Amino acid sequence: MRDTIEIVVIGAGVVGLAIARAFARAGREVIILERNSRIGEETSARNSEVIHAGIYYPTGSLKAIHCVRGKEKLYRYCVKKGVSHNRCGKIIVSTQSGQQPELKALHSQATANGITDLQWLTRSEVEKLEPSVQCVTGLLSPSTGIIDSHSFMLALQADLEAANGSVAILSELVRAKVSDQGLQLTVKVDDQELELTANTLINSAGLYASQMANKIEGLSVHSIFRTYYAKGNYFTYDGPPPFSRLIYPLPENAGLGVHATLDLANQARFGPDVQWVNNIDYTVDGERIDKFYAAVRKYWPELPDGSLSSGYAGIRPKIVAEGKPPGDFIIQGPKKHGVPGLINLYGIESPGLTAALSIADHVIALLEKR
Repeated sequence: MRDTIEIVVIGAGVVGLAIARAFARAGREVIILERNSRIGEETSARNSEVIHAGIYYPTGSLKAIHCVRGKEKLYRYCVKKGVSHNRCGKIIVSTQSGQQPELKALHSQATANGITDLQWLTRSEVEKLEPSVQCVTGLLSPSTGIIDSHSFMLALQADLEAANGSVAILSELVRAKVSDQGLQLTVKVDDQELELTANTLINSAGLYASQMANKIEGLSVHSIFRTYYAKGNYFTYDGPPPFSRLIYPLPENAGLGVHATLDLANQARFGPDVQWVNNIDYTVDGERIDKFYAAVRKYWPELPDGSLSSGYAGIRPKIVAEGKPPGDFIIQGPKKHGVPGLINLYGIESPGLTAALSIADHVIALLEKR
């Protein structure tokens, strides 16, 4: 005898939690399957904890749409729920005169995305705000901020459970099969296999989204996106924070450059870089520290020798390989893959944290259209 559950979400990262919360608050029966012993242990907990403005992403892309919408939703949610955050702002800096066209292009991109609060700064204006920064010019984003990502996820979980939803930890999808009755799931819990039927299955497994999709018998393999792993190392600064805002260089291929961020305890850290890997490994690559010193000194020349130490590492799930242009979020419903009741999310990397509440609205809309 199979238990039938209306909605099953795979993955209790920030996006999976936001989606499940939204369904539960709409009165739907929902459960999250989480393979780890706690929520948000992977990509959602291993990032810069930045609330992004929506500057970098192509106009009309899902990243641009959901970052801009999600940012405002997230700030309102933080205020309502008491989630720790700080709208500290950030400055994107050009460190060479030849970089001015790139910075102007970023400003134009942001304007096209509906961001109207960016401010041009001269070298002296940057120095007044951040005396340690050396640059040619800067672009201030006052709506960029930082957040306690774990507190955000705990608040989402609390909302979910208050609406009678639940998270099943140490629960992993073994296989699934498309049937006339729904999606038949085999789930491993405490070394036992349980059988469930889901009317709707949301694959929000992040790094493992492609792996989960390949476990669904009846889903065309041609519809499944491959996931590539881009590791980002972080190094912490062993001293008082040199800046009061986030400092970003111009973006590089597959990332936003080695930038300076702060956490809510006022600890400064630098990263992430981009290190393409084949396997998930969260060990910080200490051999990359010299590259960090060189990158940071482009905008903070006075960074002292010996002041950086290994912090942590995260891995971004990407849908494009090394050397390719950045990919967009993929939120794939039945119209794309042909399986009723199935939604697959691929490539949910930065700005996924910022965009989570907006992505949840998008997924609900896809289901309602069905």
